[in-house]
Formats: sequence, C-alpha cells, structure tokens
Amino acid sequence: MESVSLKDKVPPYNEDAESAVLGALLINFNLDALDIVRMYLGVGDFFRTGNQHIFNAIEQLEKKGSGVDLLTLIEELKSEALLERAGGAAYVSGLTSSVPTTANIEYYSKIVRECSIRRRLLTISAEIHAQAHDESKDTSEILEEVERQVFDINDQRSVDSIQSAGDVIKEAIFAIEQRYSQKGDFTGVPSGFDDLDAMTTGFQKSEMIVIGARPSVGKTAFALTVAANIAIKQKINCGFFTLEMTTLSVMQRLLSLQANINSNKIRTGLLKPSDFNSLTDAASSIYDAPLWIDDTPNMKLLDLRAQARRMVSKFDVKIIFVDYLGLITFEDKRIPRHEQMAEVSRSLKALARELDIPIVALSQVGRQTEGKAPGLADLRESGAIEQDADVVMFLHRERGIDSHEGTPENIETELIIAKQRNGPVGVVKMAFIPHFTKFVPLAHSN
Repeated sequence: MESVSLKDKVPPYNEDAESAVLGALLINFNLDALDIVRMYLGVGDFFRTGNQHIFNAIEQLEKKGSGVDLLTLIEELKSEALLERAGGAAYVSGLTSSVPTTANIEYYSKIVRECSIRRRLLTISAEIHAQAHDESKDTSEILEEVERQVFDINDQRSVDSIQSAGDVIKEAIFAIEQRYSQKGDFTGVPSGFDDLDAMTTGFQKSEMIVIGARPSVGKTAFALTVAANIAIKQKINCGFFTLEMTTLSVMQRLLSLQANINSNKIRTGLLKPSDFNSLTDAASSIYDAPLWIDDTPNMKLLDLRAQARRMVSKFDVKIIFVDYLGLITFEDKRIPRHEQMAEVSRSLKALARELDIPIVALSQVGRQTEGKAPGLADLRESGAIEQDADVVMFLHRERGIDSHEGTPENIETELIIAKQRNGPVGVVKMAFIPHFTKFVPLAHSN
C-alpha cells in the first residue's frame, strides 16, 4: 500500500509569506504598499483564517481613513469580536517581527498569490472529480464550466495590464516606422480586393470582422473567395470553420472558383475533357495551400474556441473564418437566444485578442432589409454583434437580380463597410460570378 505524504494532504500555503505581507503593512503602512498588495491579493487569497480577518481589518481601517498600526488594528479586531479568531493580540503583535524587509512586499505577495492559485486549482480538480462521476451531467457542460473557471483564474492573474504612456508611445512609433518602411504595404492580412484593402489596410490582428447579408446573396462565396486569395495566392496560413457545408462541398467550390469551371458541372459531372486540365492545375494549387478546414456540424462554442487555439498553436494560422455565427450552438439551451448570441459574439472577440489574429465571422441579417441596403441594426439575433465587432461589412445588391449558378451575367454587388473602429467607412464595388460562385473586383469582372 502506497503511503500518502503530508504534502499531499495539506493545501499549498506559505505561512511565512502571509505573515511577511501583513507585517510589512503594519511596520510602515502607506497607501502605495497597500495598493501593491491589492494588485495580487484579496482577503480570500490568505489561507489562514486569522490572516484573512487581519487583512480585512486593515482594509476597513484604510476605508475609514484611520491610521493603521498595531494598536488601531487590535482595536478594530476587538470591536468586531474577531481578535481571538485572528490569533489573539500576541499573534498580531508578532507579525512585525517576522518581516525580513518591507522592501520585498511585492515579492511576498506574489508567493501568497501563487499558493492561492494552486489551492483554487485543487478545488476545481475536486469538482471535476465529483462531476465526472455524476452521470446526470452532460460532458460538454462539465468541460465548459472547467474551462471557464480556469480562465477566470488566469484573468485574475493579469496584474500588468496598466502601461505608462511612455511605454505605449514607443510601441506606437515603432509600428508607424514599420508602416513607413513598407511604403504603403498592407499592415494586416490582405483580402485580395485592392479597393477593400485600401480602406482597411488588410484584416488586422486581434480584430473581429463581421460580414452580413441576406441568404443567397453570397456570404459563403465571398468568404471562400477571400480565403482562397489569402491561402492559395498569398500562401498565408488560414483556418476555415464551415458549420453549414461539408469539407467536400467547400472543396468543390474552391475548385470551381480556382479553375473557373461552372460549379454545377462539377457537382453533376457533366464536364468536358478539356476541363480536367484546369481542374488538375487548380487541385495542385489548393493541395499546396496552407488552408485548414473544420466542418463539424452544430459546433459548440467551447469546441470552436478549442479548435481555433489548436489551429493557431499547431498550424500557426494567421486568420480564421467562421461560417456562420447563427449555427454556433450554446451549452445552456435555457438561456434566451439573443443572450446566447451575445455570449458567442463576446467570446469570439476575446478569442481574436487572445490569439492575436483577425477572426472573420459571417452573420445573417433580418428580413426587414429586403429591398434596401442593410445597416448595423439589421444584424440578426443580438445587438452585441455590432458592438463587439471592430469591422462590420454587408453584401448588398438589388434583390430582383437572380444570383443562382445558372445566371450567365456577372452581378454587380456592393460591399458596404458600415463600421470600422480604426478606419473609414464606405462602399466597395465588386462583381459576383454565379457560374463560379466567386467574387472579383468589378474592373476584372469581364
């Protein structure tokens, strides 16, 4: 029988570090020292209950504007009938003798914080153990809750988010110098449409870009055209989540737009012998393209985030497309749909910032846009999408124009940039070619 060490039984904590934090505050109390401690610690981060009472009393004295020293602290604890629970007057008085130097208060705080995080991880692991044995719990719900709790811990560890203007200005000037040296090159991932890239300077890192349109206007066709420009022509690593189509359907569309062969002929097999040369050339260029596709149907938000992280860590993708927002499913079906979509929107925006890449998400717009150009308020299911997005674009054309794949004419379409947080808004003209289910710049449509 294996013996279990005492270390495995006692939660992680450092008694000396906890005492040193409190003692340093009492020896030479000032707001700067308290603010440093607060950057890392709250009352619950102290393991010893008595130390929790002492730190809480110090904070209460500071709020009252009272001086903080041994006498006032002991009186505050007495008034709340907490002195004995805190360890008694002797313990409180002894805190000041356990401090090697008050100059290291930040270092002591970090030690206490690390122990607190480890205890929280142990708590989460115990909850996982219990929930894993609870057959009434859905596995995906358990995973979502675990991920949320772990990320909550990570978010609370972020103590260096405040930067001085001096530090930021150096970074800003460096970025401007880089752009100057590039002499007009795009700073983001180019879409392959010069007029669009001239307005956006490419899809920028950490931004969420939303492309909206009514059904059958060409959201997926436009997204695939741009993805092909990025991955096939420019050889930039690209990820594509297709929640509506299979990878086979996506690949057939890519072959059509790349080989300039009628997509209906590819689906039906009614091809001419000469078409196979074009198909072979297109297949070769697609084969070498750094494009990764996930066609999981009814994908949950948790799974999409996890797969996006894998795409970035394993394949170093520089941009991700999601087709489309309305098909991402949420764990808790009891939450109203608009709240679900708000959470999906916030999560994708946070994911773009976390991965430091642009995420392009497609979205439906409401029926009220029939016969008119869509606007920000027309995005379906949640107003949070227009708030969270850095760029919002709409595809629009007269609805009376037929756009199915048998239409021989190229169809003029407007790409309306309705919102751009860091750039201009306006309209880009392009042409939709139904035969090949792709978009091209209007000047090239012939």
